[in-house]
Amino acid sequence: MTAAGLRILLEGRSDRAAVEAFVARRGLDLDTAGAAVVLMGGAGGAYRAVADALAAGADVCGLYDVGELGFVSRALVRHGLATTGDRAELAALGFHACERDLEDELIRALGVEAALGVVEREGDLGRFRTFSGQPEWRDRALVDRLHRFCGTTSGRKERYGRALAAATASEPPPIAALLDGMVPREERACRHAGRS
Repeated sequence: MTAAGLRILLEGRSDRAAVEAFVARRGLDLDTAGAAVVLMGGAGGAYRAVADALAAGADVCGLYDVGELGFVSRALVRHGLATTGDRAELAALGFHACERDLEDELIRALGVEAALGVVEREGDLGRFRTFSGQPEWRDRALVDRLHRFCGTTSGRKERYGRALAAATASEPPPIAALLDGMVPREERACRHAGRS
């Protein structure tokens, strides 16, 4: 990490809410780590976000939806940080893919029934049932209905990013990889030795 720190590039506010929940759970302090979350306003903002970080002398890492690989890949290649821009290279650079998006990763880590329990705790079970009864959704798999319901409105998406993360016992793989990359190598080695 450079003296200017680290910029964690995320697509939107729901991603930030989830990542910050897991950061807090690990007991990490972004300010102390010299890290800051930067919202790209969607993957299309990757080029500008990388340019701004590099201009400030900061390192970059982040999350992206696998369908948006092209935006992130082109941004890193054009700025000379990547050569092939494939998923493996991006992961080595600290950019980790969510298979559909972060909400999907959270629902998968939590399990569908437990995710439905989060909807109930959030007081939205009636709304979810109404949504599920709509003709275009009633025959869809429960996981697809949950995914769509959580992302229906921007405020709801952010709220569920935080709520699903808080309920999830284990970190989804892209978030675990992102946060592991923020921990200094020596500290990771000590943690690993402590587990053996």
